[in-house]
Amino acid sequence: MIVDFTIYPTDAGESVSAYVAEVFRIIEASGLSCEHHAMGTNIEGDWDEVMAVIKACRERMLERANRISISIRIDERKGVSDGIKKKVSSAKAKMTGSNT
Repeated sequence: MIVDFTIYPTDAGESVSAYVAEVFRIIEASGLSCEHHAMGTNIEGDWDEVMAVIKACRERMLERANRISISIRIDERKGVSDGIKKKVSSAKAKMTGSNT
């Protein structure tokens, strides 16, 4: 499954990059496939693995902030692995007219 995940403190002021950096460290230390983007992170793995990472991020964020916002979107497709890369490459191939 692929999860698009965003977490940030709502009480930390305008810049939250220091908080986000801590979350990135947790996600990357998990060993799961991930891609960070400007509005969050995509994480790929099974339910328990991904939810454990999100829980760890939540716990760390709550150590430093009194209020946080979390958004989670899930794309679960049976039998698919390496979906983060495959979904993007499939769409890009169609942009160029290739069907591979």
